[in-house]
Amino acid sequence: MSRGGEMVYIPDDSDFSSFRDQCESLEGWHCRYNKAGVTVWSQGQEESCTVQKIKTRISCKDVPAETLYDVLHDTRYRKKWDSNMIETYDIGRLTVNADVGYYSWKCPSPLKNRDFVTLRSWLPLGNDYMIINYSVKHPKYPPRKDFVRAVSLQTGYLIKANGPGACVLYYLTQVDPRGSLPKWVVNRVSQFVAPKAMKKIYKAGLKYPEWKHKHDPGYKPWVYPEQNTLPSVSLAELSVQHADSLENIDETGLTEDHLSTSDHEA
Repeated sequence: MSRGGEMVYIPDDSDFSSFRDQCESLEGWHCRYNKAGVTVWSQGQEESCTVQKIKTRISCKDVPAETLYDVLHDTRYRKKWDSNMIETYDIGRLTVNADVGYYSWKCPSPLKNRDFVTLRSWLPLGNDYMIINYSVKHPKYPPRKDFVRAVSLQTGYLIKANGPGACVLYYLTQVDPRGSLPKWVVNRVSQFVAPKAMKKIYKAGLKYPEWKHKHDPGYKPWVYPEQNTLPSVSLAELSVQHADSLENIDETGLTEDHLSTSDHEA
C-alpha cells in the first residue's frame, strides 16, 4: 500500500476510496465460502501462493455501525473477544486519525506465532467507517526471537451502516506471513479462520455496549482525539517494512494432523 514502496506515508482520501472499491467490487474475486451470512473471497494468486488477498463480509443485525467501529478500535476490549491475540498495544500517534501499533497473533499449532508493527489510519464517513493499516519498521520494536515478523501489505475494515441498528462489515487483508506455508493452511484460512473471526467480531459488537458502560464509558480517543495521551511519533522515525528483509521460514512440511484441539472449535 505504501506509495513507491519506499516512503512511509499517511493514507489520504484516494487510498480510502481505493480500499472501499476493493471491498465492494466483485470483479476478480473468487468466492471460497458462503454460509450463514458470512462470505469469503480470494483474489488472483494461485492457491499454492502464500501471499493471498482475502476478503470477508458479514451482515451484523442488531449492531450499529458506530458500535462496531468502537469495537475494532478499543484495545482494552479486544482482550475480551480476540482469542487469537497474544498482545496488542498502541506505540504512538502520528495525527488525529493515524497511529502506530503492535499486534502478536497466536497461529494454529504447530505453526510459529506471528507479530506485526503497523501504521493504522481511520476515516469516519457519515454512517460508514474505514480502518486500514500496513506494516512499518520502528527502531524500538525490531523483530523478536519468539515470533516470526509478518508483513501486512494492506489490511482493513469497511463498516457500512445498514439501517439505524445494523451494519455490514468487510474485512480485506493481504499479508505476507514470512513463511512457506502448507496448502492446507491457505485453504483453512478461507474455510475456517476468516469466517470464525468475523463471527467473533459480530458477537463482540453485541456485547460491547454493556461492557463499555462498565469500563470508562466516556473514553474513546478514536472519536475524541483530545483524549489521546500517546507519545507523538514522527514519520521520519519509521520506514516501510519490506518482506525480503525478514527471516523466511519453511513450514510446508507441517501437517494438519498436528493441529491442537482448540483450533477445531467453531
